Amino acid sequence: MEFDFSAILLGLTVLFGVVWGLDRLFLYKKRKARLDASGDEYRDPMPVDWARSLFPVVLVVLLLRTFVAEPFRIPSGSMMPTLDVGDFILVNKFAYGLRLPAFNNKFVQLGEPRRGDVVVFRFPGYLCFDGGKLVRSGDMSCNNPHAPIPQQNWIKRVIGLPGDSIEVHGSDLVINGKPVTDDEVGPYVGNPQRSVDEIMLNMGATVWTEHLHRDDGSAVNHMIARMPAYTTPNTIPNDRVPSKVPKGCYLVMGDNRNDSLDGRWWGCMPEQNLAGKAFLIWMSWKGWGTGGVDFSRIGTIIH
Repeated sequence: MEFDFSAILLGLTVLFGVVWGLDRLFLYKKRKARLDASGDEYRDPMPVDWARSLFPVVLVVLLLRTFVAEPFRIPSGSMMPTLDVGDFILVNKFAYGLRLPAFNNKFVQLGEPRRGDVVVFRFPGYLCFDGGKLVRSGDMSCNNPHAPIPQQNWIKRVIGLPGDSIEVHGSDLVINGKPVTDDEVGPYVGNPQRSVDEIMLNMGATVWTEHLHRDDGSAVNHMIARMPAYTTPNTIPNDRVPSKVPKGCYLVMGDNRNDSLDGRWWGCMPEQNLAGKAFLIWMSWKGWGTGGVDFSRIGTIIH
């Protein structure tokens, strides 16, 4: 079952605040006077006592998750080797501006994603043709172009900024006419007892250092994985994804280039879908019997 935890926190905050506030405005004085007159010890009714106690706690959690940092768990291998399955990460919620909880509307502008940033966002949906017009759908096969889009948080790396010209041919990237360079590190090393590692090992995955250059001249040097024997990724441009990144959109891709369902298939990620910038691995759990807690990854800064 899918749910929006921010919406739940917002709803609880409003509920507890309304119960506590209405009681203090309309019922508290009469109830206290009645109990004082009878000589009984004053106590709030249980619903009011719960609301009074939980309101500040839920409010603080809501504010921290909305405006400071939010934890996420990596569920798939699409960002390997940068992020592993079972990594628990923290996401900076104010890197790209402050947004209203649940509604995600930006009300304070603080910055924009840069090429190479690892970002968390609400999945925008698959691109499907509906009577010759491209629409967003929750149905990957596009048999139902009007299928509701699941409320899921995804994580990928920003490759293209609004206005960029992007070409993708197999493992080769060209950004604004300049090929993206990379250096081979060597074969992927993993634990064959883990299913995600087993696939990469069986497919002869290799690890590379990719150099993504930003407009200010700096570069983001990060690891990617390639395994051409596994699958052939979509090219860009294609019939759904143009070469030029539209205004207000970002092209994002996974670091596991042959095992990532990303912008090569479903187009750009709208700016309003941004949740924040991933910046830290605070825990990494490889599973019982396949590594347990990976202490070497704890505290890793995400580049």
